[in-house]
Amino acid sequence: MPATTESVELAQLAARAASDKLARDIVAFDVSERLAIADVFFLCSASNDRQVGAIVREIQDQLAIAGVKPSRREGDRDNRWVLIDYGDLVVHVQHVEERAFYALERLWRDCPEIPLPEAVTVGGGPGDELSADDPRATGTDA
Repeated sequence: MPATTESVELAQLAARAASDKLARDIVAFDVSERLAIADVFFLCSASNDRQVGAIVREIQDQLAIAGVKPSRREGDRDNRWVLIDYGDLVVHVQHVEERAFYALERLWRDCPEIPLPEAVTVGGGPGDELSADDPRATGTDA
């Protein structure tokens, strides 16, 4: 049974929120056929710890506006890999180094990829990194 419409919509909302904070390599997988604990695994990354925190806050804020609260959040003390558990949606926001090292995509490459909004940035290259004082990287308004 494929991921529920609600789970897919939440992943798309999380993708837009992450993109607003310039997350890189945004992807979502339908893991419902392989796991009983979740429908969707959402992954994105950032080039520095402050940006990881900003992305996490924006995702939580946007999903809260949609009326969804996480049941659990882990890893935010160091902001290297933050996991936010929304039940059917599990969000992973990783520093680019952790993303490369753990390569979660390898684990789920056999699962269908969930289409994300066209406006979402799914890549990122040199020059896309933010300075530590850029408001988009810190979640502050300047």
